[in-house]
Amino acid sequence: MLTTLLLLSTLAVESPIQKPATGWNFRQHVIPVLTKMGCNQGACHGALAGKGGFKLTLRGYDPDVDYDVLTRQSLGRRVSLADPAASLILQKATFAIPHGGGKRFAKDSLEYKVISEWITDGAAPPSEKDKQVVALQVAPATATLKIGDEQQLNVIAKYADGSTMDVTRWTKYTSTDEGVATVDDTTGKVKMNGAGEAAVTLWYSSRVLYSRLSVPFPNQTTADSYAGFTMKSFIDELAQKKWKQLNLAPSKVADDATFIRRAFLDATGTLPSAEEVEQFLSDKAADKRAKLIDGLLDREEYVDYWAYKWSDLMLVSSRKLNATAMWDFYNWIRESVRQNKHWDQFARDIFTSTGSTRDQGALNYFVLHKDPILLSENATQAFLGQRLTCARCHNHPMEKWTQTQYYQMANLFSRVGIKNGATPAENVVFAKLQGDVNHPRLLKPMRPAPLDGEALALDDTRDRRAHFAAWLTSPNNPYFARSFVNRVWGNFMGRGLIDPIDDVRATNPASNEELLSALTADFIKNGFDQKRLIRQIMNSSLYQLSSESNATNQSDNKYYSRYIIKRLPAEVMLDAMSQVTGVPTAFAGMPTGTRAMQLPDVRVQSQFLDVFGRPARVICDAGERSSDPSIAQALHVINGDTLNKKLSQPDGVVALFQKLGLSDARMVDQLYLSAYSRFPTDDERSTILRNLGQARLVKASPEAMKDARRQAVEDMAWALLTSKEFLFNH
Repeated sequence: MLTTLLLLSTLAVESPIQKPATGWNFRQHVIPVLTKMGCNQGACHGALAGKGGFKLTLRGYDPDVDYDVLTRQSLGRRVSLADPAASLILQKATFAIPHGGGKRFAKDSLEYKVISEWITDGAAPPSEKDKQVVALQVAPATATLKIGDEQQLNVIAKYADGSTMDVTRWTKYTSTDEGVATVDDTTGKVKMNGAGEAAVTLWYSSRVLYSRLSVPFPNQTTADSYAGFTMKSFIDELAQKKWKQLNLAPSKVADDATFIRRAFLDATGTLPSAEEVEQFLSDKAADKRAKLIDGLLDREEYVDYWAYKWSDLMLVSSRKLNATAMWDFYNWIRESVRQNKHWDQFARDIFTSTGSTRDQGALNYFVLHKDPILLSENATQAFLGQRLTCARCHNHPMEKWTQTQYYQMANLFSRVGIKNGATPAENVVFAKLQGDVNHPRLLKPMRPAPLDGEALALDDTRDRRAHFAAWLTSPNNPYFARSFVNRVWGNFMGRGLIDPIDDVRATNPASNEELLSALTADFIKNGFDQKRLIRQIMNSSLYQLSSESNATNQSDNKYYSRYIIKRLPAEVMLDAMSQVTGVPTAFAGMPTGTRAMQLPDVRVQSQFLDVFGRPARVICDAGERSSDPSIAQALHVINGDTLNKKLSQPDGVVALFQKLGLSDARMVDQLYLSAYSRFPTDDERSTILRNLGQARLVKASPEAMKDARRQAVEDMAWALLTSKEFLFNH
């Protein structure tokens, strides 16, 4: 509570209990009461159609509309100036007369006092002179507690005129992890239920904030618990700092076999060959992991993998683009990856280019997203990790973005012109001099402005996209670099520092805020260099930890004290099966040998890829790609044609082993190295060799014996390729 007292002592804080000298204010007092009591929530009168003919704006995002609804509709019975106690807003909320929403507050409550006295004083309407909330403060902002402890949160609203008010009573509270902490939405008092860390998010008057509360795990850790963890960079230092706060000890360092497979899969989406594994395992150089990482970032497979990933993000597909435009867009993305085009330049090339889509493939982004509303939503989701869709109809219920800001943002893209080019496959993108998007409620256009950015005049004839691009890629933009860093981190670490990976909002805090902030600052400082960021993550001791847990971190899937095991993406899995079996997958309309990770278009038919969660590239949402297990996946692996046909192909690896006359022992080693990037253990080798040897004892013709041995090798390979060790990245 000391933090709370210090905060309150430094501010002249208006009390929410005492009636201000100027009287209760509709915007500042009445709307917060209706919000806290749930009257204007989505489940009540804030629903799209309202309830019982009474519709308020969601969470009071439009006080002017709410005032008219309360005082002008229903023959003025909702607010009665002549007899305030007879006002329906008080009668129903106290359940003096039947109310579908039940009793919301009592007659002797402060809530009743605020509304009744506001009515008694004349029910003054909202005014442009009303104080506007500009920020929230919470005490404590952070705290380390014990299981069973209770912590009172205190929330202060800061207004544009410099005044402040204690709004603890009127704030909406939510815990991000109720297993760790629950919060009483009436009082703001938090109860700690378990070990870990939770953020209690706060919402008041379209402003959001959170308080981070933690309980260390009941583990015994000592200095020796961290002795084997080498500090290579600030990544390791800040990760260890978080572990020590929570009593987590890191797992041991992954062995070389595990590391090479992990690094190949995470950086290139491919497996290392058996020869590459053997060479790496035999290398005694102290810096061999760093050299391996450098080599991976220079491979063509690296280009394929990240071009595919950013094509997912940009929604490259022939669903809305003709084949030529789709290829032009994909090839531009791929060439950008090959050049290691820095992420700020990648974005600028999209939003500042004009001309032919054939000459500048990036312009197909605007052919794909023609509607300024959808274009605005895609741009904020893809480049900022901000989900704006809710604000299309009302102020965002989980963010600070207002409906007005939404239409200011959308108006940045209202003057993107597209016309036919010289050929049917070509379009020309240009900046129009006129055109605006109207605010649906105000029925007029808003001055175009990025989120929290400077607004342009409506009559400014400059290309509005350039204004957006300058704001977007500015080092001072708090969202652009942060969102990208989180995406890249999630690719390598199995989980974003913010999860979901593309939901980078204020009410969804990072599991390690210091680490994400430091990574973001470093990324900006070094020119938004993607390869440098990847190299930095992969070289960290954190990335190179084993996935095997110890006594302290068995339940840790948020703080990276062990590597988070993840299932291979659909395309990576299919390519890995093709690589190990030596039989490429045939894709209609694509050259022989094309890998799934080289496909420019997700509409290329593949039942395997669809079953294992390939995204449709319809919406910019990481949730489009699924890694959830299903019966269809199990059946496809066990009985499906994809793997079985690859194993039985006459030009596949199994047939090649027989043609080369490899010994059983060498075949086993080769398959283990190819599939698992390791040699078999002694027990594995002896068991498999025994089973293969039994195939030689079959009494039959030489041809039948040969078939029996081949079948035994196929069965062995099938068992390896359907195992968890193969299907998951450890």
